[in-house]
Amino acid sequence: MTLFTGTGAAGGATGAAAVLLRRRGAVYLPGCRAVEPTALTLAGATLVEGDLLERGFLVSAGLRRALAARSEESLAAAGRGLLEEIDAAGGTGPDLVPVFRGFPATVPPHPRAWWAERVLAVLARTPMQPCAVCGAVGAVDAVSPCAHLLCWECFDRSGVPACPVCRCRIDAGDPFLRPTAAPTVDAGHGSPQRRLRVLSLGGDLAARRAHAGAELAALLAWTAALGPQDTTDLAVLLDAVGDRTDMAWLPDPIPARETRARVLAWLLDDPALLPTTLPAVGARITTPDDALRLLAVRAGGDPGLARVRRFTAVPRPLRRTLLGALDRMDPQLAAEDLRRRAGLWKRAAERLHPFEHATAFPRAALAFASLRGLTLAGDRLAATLRAAADGVPGADTSTGTVRIAPWAAHLEAALADGDTGRALRLFDGRPDELLRRLNQLLLLADPAPAPVLAALEAAVPYAAPAALLSALGAVRDRSLAVGNRVFLPRGAPGRVHLQPEHRAGLDWYTVRRPAEEIITREVVRRAAALPQVGTAVIDADLDGVVAPFAQRRTSRPFRAPRTSGTPVTLQRGSVLPLPAGRVLRLFVHLTESGASGPAGLDLAALFYNGVWDRVGACGWTRQIHPYRRGQDFPEAAVHSKELNVPPAPDGACEFVDLDLDSLAAAGVRYIVTTVDTSTARFGNLAEAFAGLTVRDELADGLPFDARRAEHRFDLAGRAYQSLAMVVSIEDRTMLWLDVLPAPTDNTPHRWLDRLASLSWEVTDAFNRVCIDLVPWVGLREVAAWHAAARAHTVVVRHGDGTTTTYRRARGDAGWLADRIGSGAHNPRRDGPPAEATDARLAFLVRGDLDLPAGSEVYALYPDDLDPARVRLLDATDLVTSLTPLPRRPAHPADTATDPA
Repeated sequence: MTLFTGTGAAGGATGAAAVLLRRRGAVYLPGCRAVEPTALTLAGATLVEGDLLERGFLVSAGLRRALAARSEESLAAAGRGLLEEIDAAGGTGPDLVPVFRGFPATVPPHPRAWWAERVLAVLARTPMQPCAVCGAVGAVDAVSPCAHLLCWECFDRSGVPACPVCRCRIDAGDPFLRPTAAPTVDAGHGSPQRRLRVLSLGGDLAARRAHAGAELAALLAWTAALGPQDTTDLAVLLDAVGDRTDMAWLPDPIPARETRARVLAWLLDDPALLPTTLPAVGARITTPDDALRLLAVRAGGDPGLARVRRFTAVPRPLRRTLLGALDRMDPQLAAEDLRRRAGLWKRAAERLHPFEHATAFPRAALAFASLRGLTLAGDRLAATLRAAADGVPGADTSTGTVRIAPWAAHLEAALADGDTGRALRLFDGRPDELLRRLNQLLLLADPAPAPVLAALEAAVPYAAPAALLSALGAVRDRSLAVGNRVFLPRGAPGRVHLQPEHRAGLDWYTVRRPAEEIITREVVRRAAALPQVGTAVIDADLDGVVAPFAQRRTSRPFRAPRTSGTPVTLQRGSVLPLPAGRVLRLFVHLTESGASGPAGLDLAALFYNGVWDRVGACGWTRQIHPYRRGQDFPEAAVHSKELNVPPAPDGACEFVDLDLDSLAAAGVRYIVTTVDTSTARFGNLAEAFAGLTVRDELADGLPFDARRAEHRFDLAGRAYQSLAMVVSIEDRTMLWLDVLPAPTDNTPHRWLDRLASLSWEVTDAFNRVCIDLVPWVGLREVAAWHAAARAHTVVVRHGDGTTTTYRRARGDAGWLADRIGSGAHNPRRDGPPAEATDARLAFLVRGDLDLPAGSEVYALYPDDLDPARVRLLDATDLVTSLTPLPRRPAHPADTATDPA
């Protein structure tokens, strides 16, 4: 039910108001003269509350008073904008169709009864809700007659004669509304049970600008590459509060290099202000990759340099600035970096013209000459390059060409000769490089790994946190030479490569265990440097979630349920329990575009037994197609029929409902979900997303809204098919794969056998994370390091509702982390159980704890948490907060955000 007409997602998605709504849960209203509320404006405020309730929000007392105190026209405009911003923040784009088209001239006769009916329906579904006054989550009641939700601490029968939210008089004899029958309104349209979120008044437009500046500063302080939503927010906030004339707001340095490239490109967007912005840009170009990322962003490419099709023309002032920055770098190190991305740099040189500026920037010209293997003639350029080479170690022009011996060549020679000592000396000052080659060094030094372990001990305090986690997982992976190695290509979302493991294993006692202890001890030391708390809580169900070891958020994240729009960051290979329920509903929604042309659509579920024999499928028709005679599972799986995809704005949806109990009885163990578009690549479609939700019955009659789905993910890339996840019926778990098969054969029935093989191999490889045999670290282990190092008491919540309490003794955080990870609980040492609600540091699957204000919380599904009350952490925060000691590395590659 929507009160106001709007323009859909496009109107609110581009403003700072939508960003602050999503990130802070706050609304900002333009200043206007307050008026005495009238019956019409009070009714209008109630209708706004009803629209917000259906979107998962409660209106705070301050916000309701501010709405009711506006004129009728101002209230209509404020309500319309608010609903547009909420729909934009939630990732939805339907037009807002008015229920009362004559508003504010006409309103329904009983808006309060309409509102109360919906409130009672929400309470019947989820009784534990936040109080509209204090925001605390707990037992609340709907006050009579206005139906606002209040806790008992904010309401006293004998002392409060009026509702603190709307000021209406409360019925002293019967102050609370009670449902007289089962609610007839489905307030969530079949959504899972969830708490509402209190929407607060952030202030006026001046407060909005100040808060937008604070959010911009927080994004610029991130040490990890921003995800898609944060990247969009960054662009919006830069346009809203960024200032190209006074750059006092701009930090130096900006830690994340991709963020730095985007900000520097934004500074250069106004040609008239180049004299002001160019000095700031040049000062922040510290590596060749910084300059290349900037050129890529200016050309509309990827700052991660995964896909850069072309470089645009570079104005002469910017050309001199970039060449000057390159000229200030060590030519040997600069030449090495240019060689690592030779193809891109050769194309960039066509825009920078380094040899035309060789006199002004000879060292930069020398690095480019080495890249191209330039033949020296007897001209002025050759003389300039020879003079520049005289002062560069390793530079040689005696053969008539410019050659600068790279560091990697010396390293490979040392490794090929088996000279561990020489290789370790080359790693001096390059801690991240040493960690990337740790396995190779340990194998080379075996059976005398002491020098390598000593070098590792000296390097780990200065290594990037992602390099530490990557090295830890890689060392664990060398226990047995079995199975497949998994490669996730950087810059190729959805791609996965498997290669049989043929490397020799490393000995546990002499090599693996000492190396693991050195790395984990350093991680715990870094966590202990963060602010201390009394109690921390960890959900044991985080065990299957893979930590973001590469410091890069997934480019195709899950969407949080309901309306928050917050991406649920889930790394490939993560295993999650399915929500409770018998029927699994798969869905897909696609919309054509001019680039895609006509597109067919098919959502299919493929069924395999415990040894991965294909036993059935559900797609194209309503029932399973058995592959074995006599094996038919009527009504166990129902398809909604195949559709052709119409153009925007409608699009098309398909559903598959799966009765998990019936499928299990028929011998099905695994369900592989696939989406196929027949003729159009996902990336060419205007909109493409899929997901799943769980219901209690195969046909429960409830309407379905994809916005409220338990899991929703975007479909992107050049593929025609998507292998998104594998569901294990026996374990009731979902393995997130996010694999896009190569775009070769786009006919599903022709690649069923290949799909079965791919599903089995990838599932087997990813599932080995549970026994620490793949190069990843679980998020629960990272949480245990943080909790053990920062809290005296740690409460672990188990899936069955029980808790285990651990207490730190003698300050040994590493020992406590080991006990948490192994479950070695000692009631005598750990003392009585602690309350999880006392925790000020929490690592949760769902934000279902009422924690003290100011707590730090990571929640995989954060919808129930108010970002205005607690500090929400991303999974990447848990990694990037483990900052190294401030020693400048010898090579700029060691400062990069993402390890190679």
